[in-house]
Amino acid sequence: MPELPEVETTRRGLLAAMEGVRIEHAVVRERRMRQPISSALPACVAGLTVRALHRRAKYLLIDCGGGTLIVHLGMSGRLWLVDSNTPPEKHDHFDLVLANGKTVRLRDPRRFGCVLWHPSHGGDVMQHKLLASLGPEPLSDDFTGAALYNALRKRGSAIKLVIMDSHVVVGVGNIYASEALFRAGISPRIAARRLTRARCDVLAGVIRETLSEAIIAGGSSIRDYVGSDGMTGNFQSNFAVYGRDGEPCRACGTTIKCLVQGQRSTFYCSVCQR
Repeated sequence: MPELPEVETTRRGLLAAMEGVRIEHAVVRERRMRQPISSALPACVAGLTVRALHRRAKYLLIDCGGGTLIVHLGMSGRLWLVDSNTPPEKHDHFDLVLANGKTVRLRDPRRFGCVLWHPSHGGDVMQHKLLASLGPEPLSDDFTGAALYNALRKRGSAIKLVIMDSHVVVGVGNIYASEALFRAGISPRIAARRLTRARCDVLAGVIRETLSEAIIAGGSSIRDYVGSDGMTGNFQSNFAVYGRDGEPCRACGTTIKCLVQGQRSTFYCSVCQR
């Protein structure tokens, strides 16, 4: 958390306030993030104009013409808009102060996020070491049942773990992996290579469907996540299995179970998912 829908919701919420707007300056209050924020970053971005906001996997890419800010929200981060005179709080580690009187503020209690500067003379930002080896976007035309089937052929690990691997497909985090597998009727424990082409077609479709619905709902607010406007997401009200262990399956009435895979909790229905 935040996962792809939360990051995409954040991107869309920031567009109107940032695109085409000049950056007055940046403020770094805490450099010690997952990767340290460069002390040179404020000087790099001051006076530049935001050209566009993109997303790659769970990374926000803020194109400033002279380079790109690469932002990751980590486990507990939020990127939101405040008036530029709003005092920072304890975990507000980074500000991007805009010429329109707004500030884009990063709050990250655990400091697992990152804010990196990739200068334009450093080449295509998509070749940055954090982005270059990522798999296809699940909402793009590149992610199909055929592509998923081919990616799974030599994968003996449980399918839940494999679809959370960003080299196979990006952005399918723990919440949406559990939800998509339920919708597809696939057990989270089945070996990935055992899925037939037909089941891969179904799974690719429901991954796209689940993420798209979550974006429309503004993402899921489980713990810390809020959107760029400070409002919580609402997709958690649609969860079929995630966080519902001990409760009846909404499809068949069987008790939802929980198991641990890769140190993460997996929620599933043993009857609906085979």
